[in-house]
Amino acid sequence: MGSKIQTSRIVAFGLVILILLALCVGTLYQLQIVEGAQALAESQAHQFSNQTVTAARGNILDRYGRVLVSNRECYNLYINTTRLFGDDVEDPNALILQMVNIVEANGIEWTDDLPITKEPPFEYDENMSALSRRMLEAYFERHDLDEDTSSVELMSYFRTRYEIANSYSSSDMRKISAVRYALNVRYAINTGDYIFVEDASIDLISELMGVVGNVIEVRSSYVREYNTQYAAHILGYIGAMEDYEVEQYMRGEDSGYKLDSQVGKTGAEYAFESWLHGSDGTARVERNADGTLMGMVYTEDPVPGNHVYLTIDIQLQEAVERALENGILALQLKRDEDNAKAIAAGNEDEVREDIQEAAAVVVDVKTGEPLAIASYPSFDASRVYETEYYKELTANADDPNIPQPLYNYALMGAYAPGSTFKPLTALAALTNNVVNTETRIKCEGVFSKYADQGYAPHCWIYDQTDGQILHGSDNVSEAIRDSCNYFFYSVADSLGIDALVEFAEDFGLGEPTGIELAETTGNMANPDNHEGVYDVDAWVYGDTLQAGIGQSDSLFTPLQLAEYCAAIANGGVRHSASILKSVRSFDYSQQLYEKQTEVLSRVESADYNFAAVQQGMYLLAHDVNSSSSDVYNAFNNYSYNGEYIGVAAKTGTSQLGEEKTNNAIFMCYAPFDDPEIAVAIVISRGHSGANCTSIAKDILDAYFSLSDRDTSAEGENALLR
Repeated sequence: MGSKIQTSRIVAFGLVILILLALCVGTLYQLQIVEGAQALAESQAHQFSNQTVTAARGNILDRYGRVLVSNRECYNLYINTTRLFGDDVEDPNALILQMVNIVEANGIEWTDDLPITKEPPFEYDENMSALSRRMLEAYFERHDLDEDTSSVELMSYFRTRYEIANSYSSSDMRKISAVRYALNVRYAINTGDYIFVEDASIDLISELMGVVGNVIEVRSSYVREYNTQYAAHILGYIGAMEDYEVEQYMRGEDSGYKLDSQVGKTGAEYAFESWLHGSDGTARVERNADGTLMGMVYTEDPVPGNHVYLTIDIQLQEAVERALENGILALQLKRDEDNAKAIAAGNEDEVREDIQEAAAVVVDVKTGEPLAIASYPSFDASRVYETEYYKELTANADDPNIPQPLYNYALMGAYAPGSTFKPLTALAALTNNVVNTETRIKCEGVFSKYADQGYAPHCWIYDQTDGQILHGSDNVSEAIRDSCNYFFYSVADSLGIDALVEFAEDFGLGEPTGIELAETTGNMANPDNHEGVYDVDAWVYGDTLQAGIGQSDSLFTPLQLAEYCAAIANGGVRHSASILKSVRSFDYSQQLYEKQTEVLSRVESADYNFAAVQQGMYLLAHDVNSSSSDVYNAFNNYSYNGEYIGVAAKTGTSQLGEEKTNNAIFMCYAPFDDPEIAVAIVISRGHSGANCTSIAKDILDAYFSLSDRDTSAEGENALLR
């Protein structure tokens, strides 16, 4: 009995085990075979890809923390290729053309990477960018096309490969080809996904999605935003990399750049690229079978750029640009009236050329920091990206007689200084004991020392009065006031060119200024380079005389003249003209860099020598016997808010030849007793340095009216906006 019960229990236990095993096998079958197949199918249907996450570029701010250039969040439109070529789209080519036509109908540009003309006969773009060239080469390699494939052959290849029906016009076929090409080629090179439209409006997004649905994909990004219409030459702009920039920036895999990265092209955007540029991140993106975004995980976080503070005071910059433009318009109006009168009177030889370019620079006397740098004509930096606007700006780029808006004449324009050079000649003569502060030289009207050799230059007053009026006996201060050519011919002749060259170097004339933006160094007239300029055999005595009054082949930039004027005002210290004040981290929490005042050179001379030169410039603005009534009338009783402000000034008129109207040069500093700023102005074909007076006065008015700017400006920890 007992054994039977034991046997029954064993049988029952065995049955339980068998049932459990059956359940396990069934479950495993369900998981591994049935559901596993389903999971495999789903996993294979899901797609994973890497997507670039754009890093924000750093802001550019003025010295007081006012944001000049920042980032605005925008919407970029991408084409979802899974949906475009999915079962729901009957004709991808027709849909592409429809999208392009909608964008163009809204007057908006779409990204056309195909470097082939838009209409037949199709030809390669001779000026294709570095990115376009690399994309084309990558496409040839990817599709086993010969590198010598012609543009016509390539268009024919597109029609066949992408099954573009013959019913499409050549123009429409090219549009379709351009999009198909861009979608295809970007997989072959180191760039982000193809952006169909950048910075799309909500209206465009709505219209496109209403027609093509979720074939269009919207992603947020950043676009550069200019918060001022001024300072375009200083701020600069960004753009796609050229060939040489690819080599410059894309060194190594961790360079932080891709082939389609935007980089600084001009101005501060270029000069401080290493501070401003962030490093894009990467995200691992998961999409389901129909292209719907299922998830995104950052595999590399984007690193935003840093914020750059400039030495510029944007409020003063705006005032300087307005003063320059208004002054030029007033001068041109007066010139038109004078020319009309001259023509009516039959005096065609008195007709003057139109004013061309101009520039004005304001620097801090104590530090050399540029506070404002204005170039005329200017441009709208926020519109440089517009194809038609850029064409307008560069339409006359090859004509030297037409001013170029993109050209920074304050840094790249080089002009003979004219009589603004005379204070330097005076200081060199005093320092080298050619004269002292009491020495007087009588103006004879004609400097006849070399008359036997056929050279006898005149003082300007001799020519202006037909020899009836001369300057008399001037000391060095009075000679600066009178701008007496005879005095400076005499001291330059005794001094010699080597001493003039030495002082010019110490004052920074013809030397790099230390600014980070592109500049020309100009030229100080000297025997070593004279032959290269004039193609003559030797330097002669007349060249030294002309160099002493700011003529010959001396050419300096407005920035150099402003720093030279500042060095006269502060007793001979020439500072760097760096425009970088500081750099802060993207969250403003850390100061990464702060520029220290840098002395580039010192002009060694006694204080009383500087005082004599400074007094001469003061007399020009405050002595009733000033050689310029315009300067005297503007500054003799100059004051702001009832407080008298002394001004020291010097005019210059650089001669361009008998057939050309002279350039106008002007420099000044103020207040005379405790100088704060120095100003230099150049007007090409401005006729006379005195014509700059009203502009200079407007600039001084603006500067002193901003005396409370420290308390009204934003702090350096201001939030992004």
